[in-house]
Amino acid sequence: MSALPEGAIAAVVVTRNRRDLLAESLKVVEAQTRPVDHLIVVDNGPDEESARSVVEAYSRPVTYLPSHRNLGGAGGFALGMLHALALGAEWVWLADDDGRPADEHVLETLLGEAERRGLAEVSPMVVNIDEPEKLAFPLRRGLTWKRTSAELGEDFLPGIASLMNGALFRASTLEVTGVPDLRLFFRGDEVELHRRLVRSDLPFGTSLRTAYLHPNGSDEFKPMLGGRFHAQDPASEVKRYYTYRNRGFLLSQPGMRKIGALEIARFGLYFVGVKRDPKAFVEWLRLVRQGRKEHFYRY
Repeated sequence: MSALPEGAIAAVVVTRNRRDLLAESLKVVEAQTRPVDHLIVVDNGPDEESARSVVEAYSRPVTYLPSHRNLGGAGGFALGMLHALALGAEWVWLADDDGRPADEHVLETLLGEAERRGLAEVSPMVVNIDEPEKLAFPLRRGLTWKRTSAELGEDFLPGIASLMNGALFRASTLEVTGVPDLRLFFRGDEVELHRRLVRSDLPFGTSLRTAYLHPNGSDEFKPMLGGRFHAQDPASEVKRYYTYRNRGFLLSQPGMRKIGALEIARFGLYFVGVKRDPKAFVEWLRLVRQGRKEHFYRY
């Protein structure tokens, strides 16, 4: 395959058994006013409900990468991002199969922001796909949590980004930060990449002039002490396993170690004082220790 032209943008989408959602996502990606030069779709479930037919219907240059081992979101994005770099892409735009750009101007807006501000990475707001005036994930600013886009107030948030939902990276940035860590599988891989981006001292942030639609994730964050603190408590046992195990690894890494003691107090308060479930706190401690030891066993 020949190299991409100078200044090319490659989009990377990771999917698994969500053919219809993928089709909705690619429809908006295909309609962007600043066209994507090459689309890369990593399919983590090609043996069950293949996305190949959806990809083949895409009108612009595309690469379909079926993975017969489920690499998770972390490994899927790593594979796709490395493929984009190998093609010679100047920019790499990330998307998932359960979300989509809010409109056809998202990529053009992000690219303009990155070039105007000299950014290494820029993200759109990530908003609730069912209620776009609300954020898909709560955002902490100081001691307060913001849950709507109107509460953010500014047009650009420096040093804050949701990295897998519409994030636009310069290729040179990925040479500094690397790609997501396969071992994390899913949950926390974007936080770990964000940690590396912060430590790189490269300029990045979130543009509030555009948005990416994503299913609501706020319900996992349980408020405490009148909303001044939150604890993440996914409903699924599988999600809890990867969330807490990976969090243990993250808290052992440079740049995040100082908040480790606070995490123990916060989750102890939540599980024992709020949820009244000491056994859940013991399980949380076990998974956090597993992550600290880098025992990355699959669930």
